[in-house]
Amino acid sequence: MTEPLRLLLLVAHPDDAEFRAGGLMAKYRAAGHLVKIISLTNGDAGHHKMSGPELAQRRQQEADNAAAVLDLEYEIWNHHDGQLEPTLELRWQVIRAIREFKPDLVLCHRPDDYHPDHRAVGLVVRDTCYLVTVPPLVPDAPVLVRDPVVGFLYDPFTRPAAFRADVLLDVSAEFETILDLLACHESQVFEWLPHNRHLTETVPTDAEPRRALLRQFYGSRVSAIADQFREQLTEQFGPELGPLLSHVEAFEISEYAAPLDDIARQRLFAFAP
Repeated sequence: MTEPLRLLLLVAHPDDAEFRAGGLMAKYRAAGHLVKIISLTNGDAGHHKMSGPELAQRRQQEADNAAAVLDLEYEIWNHHDGQLEPTLELRWQVIRAIREFKPDLVLCHRPDDYHPDHRAVGLVVRDTCYLVTVPPLVPDAPVLVRDPVVGFLYDPFTRPAAFRADVLLDVSAEFETILDLLACHESQVFEWLPHNRHLTETVPTDAEPRRALLRQFYGSRVSAIADQFREQLTEQFGPELGPLLSHVEAFEISEYAAPLDDIARQRLFAFAP
């Protein structure tokens, strides 16, 4: 029997992985592969009415609920939201986490994302590439023989460099599952984000209208990705399907870790044409 693949998502906050890679995670779990999310902060500042330990505890429960949807591992570290820095201490912590999980594929934020916590994660993960194979560093964690493939989660920012879509996935079949994952993060998708982004003055309390609101909000995000890379989608999926796709996830592959050659692409993203 072939060993299951191991996907590790290193993100800044609980819910970051679900927003940018929920479809990929669902595909991996459906294929019997292992998925682990590590949120490097506990999310204790992501709200307009709550903060500190009370909010951190709530977000831990939300993460646990999301983990149950796909039966995956969800770990939250105790760094404060909004205060993450790419220190040596954090680098050693991330090296240890990567070595312990032994992932085939690691996903994280780009180092030039809008949020300082996102940037810190991107910088730290980039700085762990190669070092996970160096024995004298973090000697208490068994060294990896080779780097995993490392990829970046989508963001729309263009400076100093625009996001490059090395992998495009059609997640139409996983769309409702992604909504299930996001709906677990109640404090974010139904409270903080609508308030912070001025999306709506009133958020419904009943499940069905909330689902409709979430479908519209998340659907517009993935549709924007599809529109941005329409020409590439048409080339990849063909002239009949490519122009019609509206539920798409995109990933950029880091040059600092293992390359995504044809063999690795087929192995890690077998469900992409």
